[in-house]
Amino acid sequence: MKDLTPHCCNHDDRPPGESVRLIVIHAISLPPDDFGGPGVEQLFTNALDPEAHPYYATIHHLRVSAHYFIRRDGETICFVDPDRRAWHAGASCWNGRERCNDFSIGIELEGSDTRPFEPVQYERLAALVAELQRRYPIEAVVGHSDIAPGRKTDPGPFFDWNRLNVLLARRNDIRADAHPHVKF
Repeated sequence: MKDLTPHCCNHDDRPPGESVRLIVIHAISLPPDDFGGPGVEQLFTNALDPEAHPYYATIHHLRVSAHYFIRRDGETICFVDPDRRAWHAGASCWNGRERCNDFSIGIELEGSDTRPFEPVQYERLAALVAELQRRYPIEAVVGHSDIAPGRKTDPGPFFDWNRLNVLLARRNDIRADAHPHVKF
C-alpha cells in the first residue's frame, strides 16, 4: 500500500472518546470521468494546479481527503491514518448522527457515476473493509449518497453492492446484509 500520509494535511483529531463505527464508500475521478492521472492525489495533498484542467479551477481551493483511495488497477493509497478524522463526508448524517467524519473511515474508489468499477477494486475494497473490521467496531458500510442524500450520488449507480457483500461474506465467513447498510 502506498503511504501518502506525510503529504496530506486535510485531517485532524477525532473528538475525544469517539470510535470508528462506519465506513463510507465514495467515488472520484479527476478530471471527471478520466482515470489514472495524478489529480486525486494532488487534490488530497493540496497540490492541485488550477490551470492544469478547467475543472480544477473550480475545486483547487477545497481542503478534502479520504483515508484510502483505490485506483482502477487496484493500487491502494493511504492519505490519512484511520485513527484520525479525514475530511471526506462533509455535511452528513447516519442513524440520526450528524458529522459522519467524526466516526467514519472514508474509502474513495477511482470511478464515476457513468462506468462500472473494476473487479480488482472490489477485491481490494473487501480486503480493506475486512482489515478495518478487525481493527474497529464497524457497524455498517454505506455509500456517500446514503449519508448525504440529495447532495451526493457516489459511489453511484454502477457500484455493485451485492458483489461487495459476497466478497465480504467470503472473507468473514458470514452473510452480510444487503445495501443500504452492510452490517456485520
